[in-house]
Amino acid sequence: MTNRAPFSDTAQAAAAWARFRRIMRWMFLVTMTTVIGALTVLYKQEGMVSPHFYIAVAIGVSFAMLLMSALMGLVFLSSASGHDEDVSEGPKDDQDLSR
Repeated sequence: MTNRAPFSDTAQAAAAWARFRRIMRWMFLVTMTTVIGALTVLYKQEGMVSPHFYIAVAIGVSFAMLLMSALMGLVFLSSASGHDEDVSEGPKDDQDLSR
């Protein structure tokens, strides 16, 4: 296994981070559209229940969707930056595995 530093290829790292930021921007727009749609459907079906109900729904849906998209984006970032290949190489035979 080589001991190269993470993101040693700066061009590859820049492209990976740009892709991550692009994914997060799109997912923010998708999340806001989904939240507005969910609040609209709830208001049409239930009417005005409580402002706290709508605030909780908006925060809950936003948090869940943005967290899921961030974690999935990090999977893509890890793959694109070369971290997955570093881990999959495994240790060499001459290395001490007892540590």
